[in-house]
Amino acid sequence: MTEQNTPQNSNDNPLDSVIEYPLDFPIKVMGLKSEEFLAAVKEIANKHDPEFDEATIELRDSREGKYQSVTITILATSRDHLDGIYRELTAHPLSKMVF
Repeated sequence: MTEQNTPQNSNDNPLDSVIEYPLDFPIKVMGLKSEEFLAAVKEIANKHDPEFDEATIELRDSREGKYQSVTITILATSRDHLDGIYRELTAHPLSKMVF
């Protein structure tokens, strides 16, 4: 019989073996342009990274100014940490997309 190379855990991700934590990790969030949207992204970033520096935020408006992308850079400590912030950003009602 031949052996099959199968992951020991179905949640194993090959990228986890090449990503070294902690690392600065940029996350882009898109939503309708408003102060509430920006405040929500800042609040979530600060919750997940107590040392988050708001001065590093990058803002970019859509061509017609209706939408805004907010790029934050957090100090990611693990895959679970990244998953948690992505889940919260994605679930927020003012977020349209998270990259």
